[in-house]
Amino acid sequence: MANKVSKSSTKELAENAAAYCEPCDSLGMAFSRHIRYWLSRDDDASTAVFYSLALSVKEQMLEAWRDTRSQDAQFDKKQVAYLSLEFLMGRALGNALLSLDLSDECRQALKEYSVTLEEVQEQEHDAGLGNGGLGRLAACFLDSCASMDLAVTGYGIRYEYGMFVQKIVDGYQQESPDKWLRSGNPWEVRVPVHNVTVPFFGRTESYVDRNGRRHVCWVDTHDVLAVAYDMPIPGYKNQRVNTLRLWKSEATDEFDLDEFNQGDYAEAVARKNLAEQITMVLYPNDSSENGKELRLRQQYFLSSASLQDLLRTWVKKFGTDFSQFGVKNAIQLNDTHPSIAVPELMRLLIDEYLLEWDEAWAITTSTMAYTNHTLLPEALERWSVRMFSYMLPRILDIIYEINARYMDAVAHQWPGNSQKLAEMSIIEEGHDPHIRMAYLAIVASFSVNGVAGLHTQLLKSGLFKDFYQLWPEKFNNKTNGVTPRRWLAYCNPRLSALLTKQLGEGWVTDLSQLRKIEGCVDNKTFVKQWQEVKQANKQELAAMVKQQCGVDFDPAMMFDVQVKRIHEYKRQLLNILHVIHLYHRILQGDTQNMVPRCVLIGGKAAPGYAMAKTIIKLANNVAHMVNSDPLVRPFLRFAFLPNYNVSAMEKICPGTDLSEQISTAGKEASGTGNMKFMMNGALTIGTLDGANIEMLEEVGEDNFFLFGLNAEQVAQTRQNYRPADIVSASPALSAVMELLTSGHFNLIEPGIFEHIINAILSPYDQWMTAADFDDYCAVQQKVGLAYQDQKYWTQMSIRNTAASGRFSSDVTIAGYRDEIWRV
Repeated sequence: MANKVSKSSTKELAENAAAYCEPCDSLGMAFSRHIRYWLSRDDDASTAVFYSLALSVKEQMLEAWRDTRSQDAQFDKKQVAYLSLEFLMGRALGNALLSLDLSDECRQALKEYSVTLEEVQEQEHDAGLGNGGLGRLAACFLDSCASMDLAVTGYGIRYEYGMFVQKIVDGYQQESPDKWLRSGNPWEVRVPVHNVTVPFFGRTESYVDRNGRRHVCWVDTHDVLAVAYDMPIPGYKNQRVNTLRLWKSEATDEFDLDEFNQGDYAEAVARKNLAEQITMVLYPNDSSENGKELRLRQQYFLSSASLQDLLRTWVKKFGTDFSQFGVKNAIQLNDTHPSIAVPELMRLLIDEYLLEWDEAWAITTSTMAYTNHTLLPEALERWSVRMFSYMLPRILDIIYEINARYMDAVAHQWPGNSQKLAEMSIIEEGHDPHIRMAYLAIVASFSVNGVAGLHTQLLKSGLFKDFYQLWPEKFNNKTNGVTPRRWLAYCNPRLSALLTKQLGEGWVTDLSQLRKIEGCVDNKTFVKQWQEVKQANKQELAAMVKQQCGVDFDPAMMFDVQVKRIHEYKRQLLNILHVIHLYHRILQGDTQNMVPRCVLIGGKAAPGYAMAKTIIKLANNVAHMVNSDPLVRPFLRFAFLPNYNVSAMEKICPGTDLSEQISTAGKEASGTGNMKFMMNGALTIGTLDGANIEMLEEVGEDNFFLFGLNAEQVAQTRQNYRPADIVSASPALSAVMELLTSGHFNLIEPGIFEHIINAILSPYDQWMTAADFDDYCAVQQKVGLAYQDQKYWTQMSIRNTAASGRFSSDVTIAGYRDEIWRV
């Protein structure tokens, strides 16, 4: 059955063609043309300038974008589809200007209007289509793929509301909608000719054809229209412009005629509204059944629309001969979220294009590759069979068939071992059976990769040990990276200019060249220039903190920063306890050799994560006590930055002295914020967790502040963990706990921190907060001593930037290219 395509008017098609093919003026000419139009609409002047500039910059990409698509459509290069439910793109203007080398021309065009480029950039809304590291990694990967001339298309969802806006009211997090599209998105192009329909609900019927072959039809479905919106992803000065295709859900043009004819017009319209809810909001809180259902609908919607798009492109070029599909295509699943693409590809090949099972399975298993991003078992998605049975009945049939055939392979590996069959089954049996989506991805993928050395090792020895024994050849590591274009060249122009002056421009696409600046650590002029860059960046960060938090950060003090999603395993709580420890020392007069520091924490807690929200409240209450005490302020200042996002990080990482990467060992898959800070010359205090281990290897122990239990010690300690004894034996921790339990930070809000206190003292605290506290404080003392010697500190800062080349996403993507995608 052919894919349904929405009916687009001639006008829409013409506009779409014009969007890709419009003749290109110079940037200045295009800007003059657009600004006349926008100002004539009586729009706000700042909005008019931003939109005029953004549209003008997009026009500069159109020819290269069209040429890239035309070239890739020939399939001379292997095509890669990167499926991700999150793309945390941030702002696009500055990155586009950098990649297209248009910054100077842009500033010249703006002079006539007495506005700076920086002022215009502030008008752009962050495209917050992700919750944190996973989505930002996807954005970095797209940048690297384009800059490395790889034919990679990103597929995601065009959420109407992105990551929520976080406000702090009386110390508590409050969420409000992130209507990032409220003024439109000048970078996107609606492409109605690529629309497809995605089925939901209904039932399955089977019949046998005249040749005796059984066919299954998915009938009486409630179809949803997937509307394609494309955003350009420019490579760095190389004329390649890749595509991020985001899908928006809309109702089809068809009413349910039965409902309509029975007079139930309201119900018919309501179904149309339900269709459009699928892409309304990024990742709803799935603690409720409705939330779970919507999240599953999002995952299937993304996967089905993207695969239909890929297959339609193939058929247009090669017809229904899929024999070379796996040779010419790779599909990378970014975590477990799009793993439903496995049975959906099987459905499309078998039901729509009439392939036999074995042929379809061979194509699927030669095309799918799976990246795992978590070591937390609770984060591996499981969906109830019951939910699948009514929402996606045909997909459930295929999953059961995949599992039955796969179980045969397990039985041959472990004959007679029924327990092993149950443990490895895709279907987790019980009174309410569930589908283990990570298992489904592993079974069908030719590659399964972790995202840091320790992470991959723990996958093979722990979480996926049985799968590794069955298919060791599938497993590999690809340590994450971040793009040096945005996270150094763009976000830190002062340091970028200093590096270019010393090295030339080649480091932007080959970050290994930064190793050469190690030879400058004894160059007094270079060291002084490095310090001047850092101080200027700290002044900008201090201004942002003052504006958003009302707290004065003194650039002469050490800037100690932890910004990331708020989660117990990331241990913002440990950081707060250290702030309380310093606060107590200052009140006791114990300030000898204490280096004044400003501590900044930022991040969002998931709306349903009560403990994380309580940690935010604790941070704000402690900050109030610290900042309001005149005896404390000369030595310590503390702020919680609201609404942390990509644009905030672009100011934070250049101005940071000390980067806090203090997760419980064995819990963080990789981390990417740690790499951004390192790239910008911050020193790291951290545990042997995630990519910290590889960072330590690159920069050396003398330039990294290591503390805490390692993953093996954490496992051993957990067997007989007694935090109450640890508190009793530690005068420092005892004093901190006394302040907490006495209600010192919540005098008019009694009992609000009881859950935190109980968690620290619980023998079942898997985050080991008490266990690492004393060592953390001791190493923080070493940090202070090192910071007192500014020449020594700056030399360590230089060495950190010099050693960051391994953590360019270009290096990571080269690994995917050579070892997984084999482009």
